[in-house]
Parts: sequence; structure tokens; C-alpha cells
Amino acid sequence: MEDSAVFIWIFLNITVTEDLVRRRAEHNDCEIFSLEEISLHQQEIEKLEYLDKWCRDLKILYLQNNLIPKIENVGKLKKLEYLNVALNNIERIENLEGCEELKKLDLTANFIGELTSIETLKYNIHLNELFLVGNPCTEFEGYRQYVVATLHQLKCLDSKEIGRSERIQALQNYPEVKQKIREQEQAYLLKRDREKEEAQRRMQERKDKKENQMKSKLDFNSPGSLHNKASHQAEGGREQETWRTAEDDEEDRRFWEEPTPYTPESRLETHRYIEEKRRAKDNIRESQKKEKPLRPLVTAEGKVLNVNVPKLHFSLKDDEDNNQIVLDLAVYRHLDTSLLDVDVQPTYIRVLVKGKPFQLVLPEEVKPDSSSAKRSQTTGHLVVSMPKAKEIILPKQKVSTSVKHSDCSTPQKTGRRNVQVEKLEVDPSKYSFPDVTKIIQEKDRIGQGPIRLQPEKITKTKSYVEFENDEDVPPLI
Repeated sequence: MEDSAVFIWIFLNITVTEDLVRRRAEHNDCEIFSLEEISLHQQEIEKLEYLDKWCRDLKILYLQNNLIPKIENVGKLKKLEYLNVALNNIERIENLEGCEELKKLDLTANFIGELTSIETLKYNIHLNELFLVGNPCTEFEGYRQYVVATLHQLKCLDSKEIGRSERIQALQNYPEVKQKIREQEQAYLLKRDREKEEAQRRMQERKDKKENQMKSKLDFNSPGSLHNKASHQAEGGREQETWRTAEDDEEDRRFWEEPTPYTPESRLETHRYIEEKRRAKDNIRESQKKEKPLRPLVTAEGKVLNVNVPKLHFSLKDDEDNNQIVLDLAVYRHLDTSLLDVDVQPTYIRVLVKGKPFQLVLPEEVKPDSSSAKRSQTTGHLVVSMPKAKEIILPKQKVSTSVKHSDCSTPQKTGRRNVQVEKLEVDPSKYSFPDVTKIIQEKDRIGQGPIRLQPEKITKTKSYVEFENDEDVPPLI
């Protein structure tokens, strides 16, 4: 049934999903309604849809290197200025008339053979740059003249500027060039019809081959062949595996060496074949993981085993001061704590690190309900503290004795100099100290104060009795 699941999966179209758009809109805080630029390149998209409903404000849209066969569901993006759909399976230009602000269109390395479909771009009056390199239409005679004469608004075609003289010459020969383009286009479309029929035939052959393989596998798994199957697995399981590997290698060689034309169908077929092989390898890898026996954690007799599947360093310490057992498990520093699961039992501890069990038998019985687990902020280690079930009463230490002991031991270590340290005492009778409070003399504060004004102090002049007025001396000014 695995092959049938893969076969059905092959024909499912991968479309644009809301989850994909939000993941690619991280620069816009995952908001898609106000998104102006998004890159959806190399996402294996086979159908373009929903963008014109979710992201109406898009200005730049990158869709290169996908499997898009048709331009659709972008006509409502009125603000779109740049559309890149290079390296896809597009065969004609269409559904871009509504992109009123479109200035640059990149269609490099597609399968555009209907060159006359560029006439739909006449309505995009702001279109300045157009890239058609790598398309079948570029091999048509008169390709560049036809595009230059059809799209008057173009300023650059395939990274080459369009001159005034080139446009005038293209317009003069436009009727003859247009007739030649139509004839070459019809021949190309007939060729494409034959290629589509050949691709359909090849796909039908692959489908029949898959059905035959499924039928043979169902016959091998039928009840009548169970005995043969068991004997075959017992005797030649390795030979069967080798035979299947050789068959897969032969199929790969045949697929890659078979000459096929480069068409949208062959490109899509190659992609689906690669995805099918990758999916088959993933299924085999998953089955091998499931078949791998799990390491037992407890024996049949009920004995708990020591297991270290994640291969982590650890240390188990007996903290007698706090009467507990401490486990330090060196988990990865940047490992998310949600990937750790701690289970403490009275006689053992079990830690699941990303699903891998670490189990350790404890030397003494502990209290699971009182245990605690935390991560170290520096090393990231998991530290589990488990109080012992047997409580031990420790003698009470005398604080005063320890303090005196520490004080007495200190001078012995520091030396004689510390022993001679004495406190200085000052005799007030031998020394006199100035009164600090009377260093600054009090001054009369006149006219100052927030509450009331003080009266001005009247100064009296002294009269001198021996004063004589000499008229010859000029007065002092």
C-alpha cells in the first residue's frame, strides 16, 4: 500500500496556502493583508491562486523556479509593479490586464510559444521592461521586431534598450513580420500537440507499471503465500533487499538515460519522479526506525536498569548538608526545555531528552513530590534536586563559638603587626579644638526674608570738633 500512496500523492497539485504565505511574510510580522512584497520561489508550486484575495497591496511578487503552468489569479493586484515568474511551465501570456501598475515582467526560461499572446500586454501602459529569454518564441524569425512594434510602451526588451530608430523600423515592417510570426507559431503548436501525446503515453506506461508492481506485491502478501514469504525472509532476506536495490538502480539509470525533449511535461515528470524516490526513501527510513527494538528500561523481574541513550554526561552528588541527592545532567545548552520530560520515582529518575530515555537508579529512596528540576542559566544543564525520604537530624551548631574561633584564628594568620594595633584616645585637657559652630560670624540680614521686611539700619555720622573748612581746597566730588 505504500506504493499506491506514493502514486496518488504524485498527482496532487501543490498550491499556495495561507500558512506558506504567512511563513514567507516574517518581515511584515506575518501579516498578509498589508503585504507589499513576498518571495515564493522554489516552493514547488503547481497552481497560482488566492494571492489576489489575501494580498491586495502586493507590489513585488517573486514566483521563479516553480512548476506554474498558467498565469492566473493575479489580475486583481492593482498595485503590482514587478512580477517574476521565471523558470516555470508557462506557455502563453494572459490574465495580466488588471495589473494596472505593472512596470516589469520577467518570463525568462519558460515555454512560451504563442508569441502573439503578448498583445494582451498592450493594456499595461506602464510596462517598461520585459524578459523573454530562454523561451521557444525567441527563436522565431523577427521575434524582437514583432515585440517592439506590438508593445509601444516598452523601453527595454531582454535587458537591451529599445532605440527610436529600432522602433520606427519595426513599425515599417510590422505586417510582414506579423505574418511570419503566425506561421512559425502554428508550426510550434503542432509540435507541442505531438509532445503532449508522447508525454501522455509515457505517463500511462508508468501508471501500468506501477499497477503491476502493486499487484505482484499484493500476491506476495496474500494468505496462500505466507509460508513461502516466511521461508523467503528466513533464507534470502538479504538477497531480496539486494535485488530490490539493483532493480531501483536499473530503473534510475533507465529514467535518466532515456532521451526526452525539454517540455513542461518532462520537467513536471522529472520533478515528480525525484519526489517519489525521496518519499520512498523516507518511508524505508521510517520503517527501519520503527523496526528497531527499543532498549528495555525495566527487566522482566522488575529490576530498573541504568540507561543513557542520549549519551549525556552527568554527575550524581549526595548533599548531606541539605539531606538531598542532586543530579546534574549535561543537556545541550540551546535545547528547548519543552523537549525535556523529567520523571522522579522513589528509587530512580527518568529523563526523556527529545524522546531518548536517560534513566538512573538512585542510591537512596527520595521524595518525588518534594523534588524540583531547573535549568542552569550559564551552562544549560538540567539540575534535579531530590530530598531523601529518611530525614537526618543534625546537631545544632553554636554560632558564637564559631565566631570566636574565626576571630582568634585571624591574628595568627595575619602576623604580629595586627596584634600591636591599638585605639588612639585624646585627652581634652591637653588639646584644644576650635568651636566649629562659630567659624562663620553672624551678619545682619537687612531687607531679606520671605515673611517680613526688616527696617533699614540707620548709620549715624560722627562729627569731628577739630575740623576746619579751607576754602582754597576744592570740594570732593
